[in-house]
Amino acid sequence: MPVHACDTAIDLLPVAGTIAPARAKRPGARQFAVEWARSQDDVREAQRLRYQVFCTEMGATLSPPHGAAEGLDADRFDPYCEHLLVRAIDSVTGRRGPVVGTYRLLSPSQARAAGGYYSDTEFDLAPLAALRPRAVELGRSCVHADWRLGGVILGMWSALADYMLRHGLDTMIGCASIGLADGPGAALALWERLRQTHLAQPEWRVRPLRPLPGATAHAQSVSSMHARTLPDAPPLIKGYLRCGAHVLGPPAHDAAFNTADLPMMLRLQDMSPLYRKHFLDAA
Repeated sequence: MPVHACDTAIDLLPVAGTIAPARAKRPGARQFAVEWARSQDDVREAQRLRYQVFCTEMGATLSPPHGAAEGLDADRFDPYCEHLLVRAIDSVTGRRGPVVGTYRLLSPSQARAAGGYYSDTEFDLAPLAALRPRAVELGRSCVHADWRLGGVILGMWSALADYMLRHGLDTMIGCASIGLADGPGAALALWERLRQTHLAQPEWRVRPLRPLPGATAHAQSVSSMHARTLPDAPPLIKGYLRCGAHVLGPPAHDAAFNTADLPMMLRLQDMSPLYRKHFLDAA
């Protein structure tokens, strides 16, 4: 569930949790470790990967924050977040290599210190007021193109589940992005599908501050289409939905990232039994 860039350098890095063990793969396969950033250098590595994926690969046009080094994706929320990292491991020497995947987490207490969640800049989250004290925001998730394997995502999700349990949290919120390089049609059609199948209960629904242009007209035009003609969800969104996540409302338009951002929420009590057993019982 990605996020964005603004104007301060890292200076308030919170204490991170324990490092997750390396994920051993089958013989001959690439190996990696999932860990928490413990220094500003670690965070900068994550920001460098984010820049590579969001800007170089996906074409986001971001204004670098004041004083930030070139080639980093950073914003004012980063100093308040904990940063989850996936590092490549040399299969021969066992040495830790570069960061190839990342998430950032903004806890309820750190969100208060930051003046809100990143999602507050895209949506009116007033309906979630009762959930905020136990809700962590996930953002800026990305994986290097050479490491987009199911095991990398599952490794990060296992660490996220452990984080939730260790900190007594029960809700995850964030924005799931859909690229607009080919226009808004696919994103709007996906929203039309998901609002019929995975929309949250009315009391949890939120409103975008910058709606994706054409949402109303497009919803009317696709409402009569057969479900099989509507696009499938991107892999990450599909993974969230399989876990039991719900969409909280229509997408917001993120001009800087050129994406449609769907507000999403996953409560641990709504997690599907299969994923609950895989992630929570093992945490």
